[in-house]
Amino acid sequence: MPNRRWLRLGIALLAAIASVMEPAALRAQPVLRRSMVVVPSASALSAAVHPAIVPDSASGGRAWTQTAMLGDLSARSLPSGGVSPWYAPLLSAVIPGAGQGLLRQQRGVAYLAAESYLILQALQSQRDASREQREYREIARTVARASVAGERPDGPWAYYERMAKVLESGSYNRTPGAGFTPESDVETFNGSIWLLARETFWRNPETAPDAGSPEYLRAIAFYQSRAATDEFFWSWRDAQLQQDLFRQTIARSNESARRTRQMVGLLLANHALSLVDAYVSVRLRVFGTDPASGEQRLGVSGTIPLPSRRR
Repeated sequence: MPNRRWLRLGIALLAAIASVMEPAALRAQPVLRRSMVVVPSASALSAAVHPAIVPDSASGGRAWTQTAMLGDLSARSLPSGGVSPWYAPLLSAVIPGAGQGLLRQQRGVAYLAAESYLILQALQSQRDASREQREYREIARTVARASVAGERPDGPWAYYERMAKVLESGSYNRTPGAGFTPESDVETFNGSIWLLARETFWRNPETAPDAGSPEYLRAIAFYQSRAATDEFFWSWRDAQLQQDLFRQTIARSNESARRTRQMVGLLLANHALSLVDAYVSVRLRVFGTDPASGEQRLGVSGTIPLPSRRR
């Protein structure tokens, strides 16, 4: 399963970016025609950002418009009018590179290639994790649980984790048909659970209270809720090599699952980066021409609402 931290980070980033998008305002922004390509000059890449903040007259002074000048950029041309594809960032959020393709930006190919590579890697890692999971379950079923009669169902992850650490489970009930007696060998898993139950509920773990007392009944309930039952009995006695192989297979499965989570996190980051890239590209507009060089000055503008003053 994907790592929750990566998922929360990716979802929060996408939500934060989407919340500041203004489709109505973006429609008014100029955009390159399909046949036009903006090529930044070398001086533009090293140019500093020049912010300028001016009151917004349309809002009656209740908002400020901030313009971040990106420096001098060489371009074949930028139209003064036209309709901006405000939906380009949304396309990039769904399919990285799609918004860049709409804007005729070649780097969209890089986003799409990264997306394809990461998806293939995530699928491969997931397949590896599933295959190795089947392998260690089969080792447990045919070796450690060979003496169990019946179906031998698969257990949860915690069950196999215990099998990797403890040599054998021990009996669930040492006196079947004659009452209920928990496992007493503390070297086994069930025996350690019974010791913990006695230490938790009995005044003296070595002296049993009356069998009908609340202390005794609570200890029994604790044991029964945590001990391995007969259908989940295991023992690695005389099979230490197979137990080592079992542990190694679990470790490989965990590593494959970790790689899957990493690929999912990188996929989310690729979506977010493509979205931000397309959003900035859509908001680019011409802010005059440098009289000395004749190069167009490009920038990004945005409106910051201010709280109204109380009278």
